Amino acid sequence: MWLEVLSEILKLTIFAGLALAGILAILIWKKDLKTKVSYLRFFVQATAMTAFFFIFSYTTQLLLILVVIFALSIFFGRFFCGWLCPFALYLDLVAAVRKAFKIRYWNFPDKLNKFLNRFRYALLIFFIALPFMLEKIEPWQWSLAKFLIGPFKLVSVLLGPVEPLVIPWESSLKLYNINLSYPYASVIAFYSGENLALIAISIFIAITLASSFVVRRFWCRFCPTGVSFAVLNRFKIFRWIPLLRLNKVEEKCTKCGICKRVCPAQVTDVYEVKGGDITTSMCMLCLRCVEMCPYEDCLKLNMAGKTLFKSRNWLEPSKIE
Repeated sequence: MWLEVLSEILKLTIFAGLALAGILAILIWKKDLKTKVSYLRFFVQATAMTAFFFIFSYTTQLLLILVVIFALSIFFGRFFCGWLCPFALYLDLVAAVRKAFKIRYWNFPDKLNKFLNRFRYALLIFFIALPFMLEKIEPWQWSLAKFLIGPFKLVSVLLGPVEPLVIPWESSLKLYNINLSYPYASVIAFYSGENLALIAISIFIAITLASSFVVRRFWCRFCPTGVSFAVLNRFKIFRWIPLLRLNKVEEKCTKCGICKRVCPAQVTDVYEVKGGDITTSMCMLCLRCVEMCPYEDCLKLNMAGKTLFKSRNWLEPSKIE
């Protein structure tokens, strides 16, 4: 038994070591200040996708995974959406392809964008309440909740975005006996039936990739898994909780508008707020605005009061390179 535990710890240590080595290699290799964080985010997203394969291999208590994702938003805002969500990796790769072809993206009207952000909370409540609306839950069925099976199967929709490319269970999509998947594919296959599963999944893939090709982070605009419980932090008693904060120094901002243009979620608060912490629940902390801001120290990512990353003057050559 202890040998198995030791073996698993060794695997996780090697995996973490390789991930950290990859991050360090990108930081050293990529000298372009306008793209360094973007490359780093791609690597972290790919690593997170691999991590989700291991997580699903180790536990079937899906409710626990969901609770952890929601709890993270209290302390780190929507950092999960910006850096760890596997579905976001696909959407960012599609955007990268569009940029390679120099095709212009579409923006939603601001009112629609803000409406979709609020609509995600309604979707969350809907999917959580759905099992109770469809049937009466018997006392013996409550034990099924932690595995999101039986009447609670519908709630597993909320884990759809984190479904990795390779999954440790049977799939409708196979390549050389490797079970492949796509975000929400398992739920779609379950409810569409064996005969229609492949067609339904293919249609969903086509729709999401096509929409993301023209609108940046299309799905992230209303994804119910991307709710931020950091909204609690607006109340004075909870304001100490957020560990990760995006901060703007008013005196260094020239209102050039770059932060507003490069934001993949069309967040305008970074531009509009005079100074201080950016608290909107629409921000995914992807740091694209910090990466592209050309004014030294104007935008900062702080964690527990310490600056982790800040905007740099990339218009002038670095003095150390």
